[in-house]
Amino acid sequence: MVERPEILGSVFEVLGVPLSAKATVDAVTTDVTETRPLERRVDTVLRIGPSDGEDFLLAIESQSGRVAGKEASWAYHVAYLQAKFRLPVLLLVVCQDGPTAKWAAGPFDCGTRGWTALRVYPLVAGPDNLPVITDARTAAKNLALAVLSALAHARNPDCDAILEAISSALQEFRETDPDTAEYFFDFLEVTLGKTPAGEKWNRIMSFVSYFPGRGTVRETAYLEGKTEGRAEGEAKGILSVLEVRGIPVTDSVRERITSCTDLDRMDTWLERSRTVERAEDLFDDEGNADKSIA
Repeated sequence: MVERPEILGSVFEVLGVPLSAKATVDAVTTDVTETRPLERRVDTVLRIGPSDGEDFLLAIESQSGRVAGKEASWAYHVAYLQAKFRLPVLLLVVCQDGPTAKWAAGPFDCGTRGWTALRVYPLVAGPDNLPVITDARTAAKNLALAVLSALAHARNPDCDAILEAISSALQEFRETDPDTAEYFFDFLEVTLGKTPAGEKWNRIMSFVSYFPGRGTVRETAYLEGKTEGRAEGEAKGILSVLEVRGIPVTDSVRERITSCTDLDRMDTWLERSRTVERAEDLFDDEGNADKSIA
């Protein structure tokens, strides 16, 4: 997404945050976990390089409802990312209903005895401030806004039409900017998950071979009958989902995934990759002795 400031321009306009006309936009790792037992991940992190000021990070997380203790995780996300990258951080929470959006706006304080050590003010997007975009041309011009709209309106009957519009927009982007198209496909696949909207997204994309060799549901037909090619694609798909979710992958786990040619087993791993907390959990029911799958 480098040198594509228009990708996010409409999003920042809705949020009331100024963004210069010329900027770079790069995806960075979503992993903000220092020790594996901790659940410390955000959906995506973008590095924004405006032409009129210093770079900053935009951490984006979808929120389907109010979760106790979530504000502590958000404070951790902001503080950790700032410390790791030495850059200012903005947190955008995309909510699916008004009450959740009102809660997510904060502010959230960390402190005691009348003293505030840390205060977090998330940017909030939801059904009240994100438009319903069902026109393919409008979605293509405002792709990031359309994607966030799909998350915010995931429970809205119009969500199917939003997803259809995004699918059409991705067909345009795959010709001119395949990296951006692939990024937003993966983002929606992970954030919508197994919700009804996520199942609709998978059904839409299962008929389209956008990215040969990626191995997710969208290319099943494309790779049918090509076992070796499909296995490679499945492996890339599994690793991609883990990467988008910010889950670290060791060399041994990567080798185990990429050397496997059992398509049924890899389909199981692909499904698990959307929910596991550690990459090693992909293999939970297969025994420790089964390390070399070929």
